[in-house]
Amino acid sequence: MLLTLDIGNTNITIGLFNGEEIVDIKRMPTDIHYSNNKYEELLFDTVGDININGCIIASVVNGLDMLMYNVVKSVFDVEAIILSTNLDTGIKLKLKLKDNNEIGADRIANGIAAAKLYKLPVIVVDFGTANTFDIVNSNGEFIGGVIAPGINTQLTSLSKCTSKLPKLDAAKSEKAIGDNTLDAILSGVIRGTACMVDGLIEQCEQELGEKATIIATGGLCRLIARYMTREFDDINPILTLEGLKELYKLNQNRVHLQRQYL
Repeated sequence: MLLTLDIGNTNITIGLFNGEEIVDIKRMPTDIHYSNNKYEELLFDTVGDININGCIIASVVNGLDMLMYNVVKSVFDVEAIILSTNLDTGIKLKLKLKDNNEIGADRIANGIAAAKLYKLPVIVVDFGTANTFDIVNSNGEFIGGVIAPGINTQLTSLSKCTSKLPKLDAAKSEKAIGDNTLDAILSGVIRGTACMVDGLIEQCEQELGEKATIIATGGLCRLIARYMTREFDDINPILTLEGLKELYKLNQNRVHLQRQYL
């Protein structure tokens, strides 16, 4: 069984693959204060006593990739692959970065999965702690994208940075013109995010010079989709995990080579 770990700022999403088929998806919290022992207990309790013969880790949280590498080694006696630009990614990263590792591991996984599964060019809109666009052009090159505050990040920021606005959970926005504080906040964040995504898709396509395949992923994508004028061509909640699976297949015979980078 292949264990894929997508370490985000809020949750660690766990995908279990039997060959090409995903057989289970689980989640556990991301907490930089947890010890190795705590994560060992969490991982074993979450995944269970099953035969893991491979693992790949993608992390956007500094330090947690190596911590989980050690945790997986301890729990399953498996040496995991840590996603970085030092791996064979299967696509060209055409970016202007001082350090290629600036790009989030989850975004690389999204780009790889999208390039394999969908018609190019493709724009992946990932709704998470940050809302990100990951764009692969018609030549199969990952050319960059967009990063904006996520929905829950916006809701939390409004509460923390103002004295009177309450902390809300993401929910349906009943109307654009809010006649109370709750509806006004939901309109601004939920409908506002939908308008942002619509507008940025249009501008990205203008720069690409052609229409793109638009893919959504992330926990709140279906909520936002109902307020958009542009329909997504597909909603794929496991896109990042699919990308990790493909990356593992490309690099499974090179596990020992990554040690020089750890």
